[in-house]
Amino acid sequence: MATAASSSLQPTLHKPFLYPKHPQLCRNSQFRPRLGYSSNGVRFSTIRATSSVIALEPSSSVEENRSSEVSEVFACPVCYEPLIRKGPSGLNLEAIYRSGFKCKKCNKSYSSKDIYLDLTVTAGLRDYTEVKPAGTELFRSPLVSFLYERGWRQNFNRSGFPGPDEEFKMAQGYFKSVEGGLLVDVSCGSGLFSRKFAKSGTYSAVIALDFSENMLRQCYDFIKRDGALLNSNLALVRADVSRLPFSSGSVDAVHAGAALHCWPSPTNAVAEITRILRSGGIFVGTTFLRYTSSTPLIVRPLRQRVLQNYNYLTEEEIEDLCTSCGLTNYSSKVQQSFIMFSAQKP
Repeated sequence: MATAASSSLQPTLHKPFLYPKHPQLCRNSQFRPRLGYSSNGVRFSTIRATSSVIALEPSSSVEENRSSEVSEVFACPVCYEPLIRKGPSGLNLEAIYRSGFKCKKCNKSYSSKDIYLDLTVTAGLRDYTEVKPAGTELFRSPLVSFLYERGWRQNFNRSGFPGPDEEFKMAQGYFKSVEGGLLVDVSCGSGLFSRKFAKSGTYSAVIALDFSENMLRQCYDFIKRDGALLNSNLALVRADVSRLPFSSGSVDAVHAGAALHCWPSPTNAVAEITRILRSGGIFVGTTFLRYTSSTPLIVRPLRQRVLQNYNYLTEEEIEDLCTSCGLTNYSSKVQQSFIMFSAQKP
């Protein structure tokens, strides 16, 4: 069923261009002019400044052509050099689909041949296939992608997850200080929270990022049913959480919902998240705990053996991981095996 989204893509994205020449924020956006980004991802505060999402109004056709080559927050996953973009500006589905990206340093090109922009190291390779751990490969399955919001995610409440609406409300509370900035939803799955963040109008743009092609196709399948989301600054990107394709210090907020336990290397992933966050940026994540302080000692070894295929951590390990990667102001909320944690880049 996930592939159905891909088959309906062409008619949708090849309709007459429905977006403004210079995409702006959605109607309910709370974006403040002081929160902007230059072409290299540096934050600035003048009211006439533009962000990686909003472009300056060109005064001539020469400026308009030049603007199509301005690099944005995206960086090469090989060398982290900012990518040069050719195509319409903006972080929305139509603009990304019509754009091409290239790294001037390593000469590698990236395109959005599908409904997402592929910024993995292996993008475009023909003779090389990389198989990830079983936990990662499971979520690349079309069946799992289709079922994720159709029963799979709902079962999380048995482990103490409060439900998507409450989780979103909790995350928004942690992200209060970075409203108006750029949010990246890593390991977004079918985009359950990416869509909520985009629809809230709280952020200048939302990037839904996942390694699974089928999860991103399923995310698009949900997005295309909502005209408001189709016209919002929501982009789909395929990338590896251990090699995030963004310039250092270019992102205001990172969300990772029910994801950390699926990462092959949580240390590498959190280190990467720390790298791309700007000073003051916030990282919020949820995951399953291996056990909590209330778990009987006799039960803990059994849970550890049963859950050994995933990186289920303890409360103490998650805090230590964030701290060791340079994040501060750690806080968390725990309910049964559910934990939501937040940390900030100094």
